[in-house]
Amino acid sequence: MGQTLFGVLGLWLLNILYCGHAQDALLHIEPNRSTLFTKETVTFICDPGDAKDTYWSYLFRRNGAPITTQTQVNRYKLSPLSKGNSGEYQCVAHHKITPFVTRESNKVSLTVSDALLHIEPNWSPLFTGETVAFICDPGDGNDTDWSYLFRRNGYTFTTERHNRYTSPSLSKGDSGEYQCVAHHKFPPYVTRESNKVSLTVSDVPRPVLTVSPSWTSPGGSVTLTCSVEPPSAGWRFFWYQAAHKLSLDSYTYELLPGITTGTEQDSYILHGQTHTAGYACRAGRGDPVFYTSYSRLMFVWSGGVNPAASLTVSPHRLQHFSTESLTLSCEGTSTEWRVMWMDEDGITLSCSDRWKMTGSTCNTDTAAMSGVYWCESETQFSNAVNITIHSGDVILVSPVRPVTEGHSVTLGCKLRTENLLYNVDFYKNDKLIPNPSRGELLISAVKESDEGFYKCSGSKSPQGLENVTSAASWLSVKYPEETASSSVFPVLLVVGLISGVLLTLVLLFLRRYRKSKGSRVSRSQRTNQSPATDHMINQGDTQDGHYAPLQPGDSCLYEMIEGSEEPKHGTDDEPDENIYANVTMETAADG
Repeated sequence: MGQTLFGVLGLWLLNILYCGHAQDALLHIEPNRSTLFTKETVTFICDPGDAKDTYWSYLFRRNGAPITTQTQVNRYKLSPLSKGNSGEYQCVAHHKITPFVTRESNKVSLTVSDALLHIEPNWSPLFTGETVAFICDPGDGNDTDWSYLFRRNGYTFTTERHNRYTSPSLSKGDSGEYQCVAHHKFPPYVTRESNKVSLTVSDVPRPVLTVSPSWTSPGGSVTLTCSVEPPSAGWRFFWYQAAHKLSLDSYTYELLPGITTGTEQDSYILHGQTHTAGYACRAGRGDPVFYTSYSRLMFVWSGGVNPAASLTVSPHRLQHFSTESLTLSCEGTSTEWRVMWMDEDGITLSCSDRWKMTGSTCNTDTAAMSGVYWCESETQFSNAVNITIHSGDVILVSPVRPVTEGHSVTLGCKLRTENLLYNVDFYKNDKLIPNPSRGELLISAVKESDEGFYKCSGSKSPQGLENVTSAASWLSVKYPEETASSSVFPVLLVVGLISGVLLTLVLLFLRRYRKSKGSRVSRSQRTNQSPATDHMINQGDTQDGHYAPLQPGDSCLYEMIEGSEEPKHGTDDEPDENIYANVTMETAADG
């Protein structure tokens, strides 16, 4: 008795250990279709999830009832199929050595039909406005010997000479269960009913666009991601940039260049983003293409100033008290502007919807709101400013625009009452910044690592009895625009010096050569100097009387040595008189 109990316990422990690594069995069929014709053959294959499948025996079921006895083979074949073979199939694997190990598989539904109905495209769900084709296959390879009718929810809605019916634009009322019936035209006038196919038609989806990051430094990269809910197959994605039509008070969308046929990927990377811009997406599929609606407009914000469109804020800081009025002004190349505002929920309004817009200036009176502000014209978006309206007693004083790397910036802390604030501390990303001066925070040479959210706190009395803390604002750092040109300048300077030495050697050689021939070399006196040359010289002269180094785009006019008093025109012996070379410095971007 003890030995028997010990043996049972041993098998039980072995079963636990074995099943600790066990997986459920897997049943699949060949051919892998959920609907098959009568007279076809199907094979059911049971995989116990163990490489040593010879250790197992198998049992196959249909609708829960066994259809085989225990077998050593993991395959079960049905041929030829009949309608009675329709049902839900499952297999069970029993281990031969550890009898307590049993693995049940997934369940596979199989429909056996005289005829086969399928739809193209086979997407689910379908959406209002799309079209589909219903295709009826009678299963004998000669479709023209049959006539067809198509049913929805048991009612015939069309009869066809051919086995294909293409629907008009779908509506939600077209949802239902479809079936086709094939009638043979010749004796013995056989009739075959197909399987049933469920079709769901939903409202046209509105894709969701996300941008990451939503705030970017000039020249950064931004990823746009477009998603369609509920998920379905076959979509290609189209990407658009927005332009504000002020006369219509609406946005128009222009397809981004190079993607007229869309992208298979649901994401798109924008490289070198230099200014604020609005984007949208939509998805399309099929031929001809069926499009979803446009996504909600999303903005990529940049604090970098675009010379063609610029927003200025007065008072010039990011945080303001709730009792203050703001003046927001638009400047640039356009003649008509609109100041826009978006709150944290994405609600967008123009200045005139809430405040007063006079020309290119918006005045908020005393009802300014927190959010992002920017300017728009028909063709331009300005820099964006994320303004915080604070109802408390203290605000952080920080610059509106990004600080250029290497420059200095001073952050302050301001009380609503203009009284002195004591024991002032500054925080970056909620971490205290060591600051001996306490009253203000000076960053003498800004680095990229100085970017972050800053806030300040202090006391209204020297004793520190009432502490107050500001909201946090983002300090943005931009890469200096002149760095690219300054990195090119040393190279050009070296090239210029080498060229100058070579030119001097050539001139000395010409001088000696001409002296031996009795020629005279003289430096030409320019009496008709062009206004462009004068302008160039004035640009190079600084206010303190020194000459500034060349900058990209500056042009220098160099004078060549004139020839002898009797130039030999048309020969290659000597240069003509008054020959000048234009030398223009360019950045790499200038080409």
